[in-house]
Amino acid sequence: MILWGMEKIYLVSGTVGCIFIVISMIFSGSLASGDRMRANFATESIENRDERNKITINSLYIALPNIIVAVLFYYFSK
Repeated sequence: MILWGMEKIYLVSGTVGCIFIVISMIFSGSLASGDRMRANFATESIENRDERNKITINSLYIALPNIIVAVLFYYFSK
């Protein structure tokens, strides 16, 4: 905010939101192929799957408000 001013503040919030969306995509396994997803599902334990799903949901809970704030800052700055 100090370096860019208020007209570019949406970049910080948008970047944080995008980073957490990518983290959520990685942990959800949505970037893997079908064969790889089936193999991962068959070999992981229920505890590991629950932990992976928890990380996915929590990172989405962090990402979505950041993206919403970035969009609001973008439209209010224009």
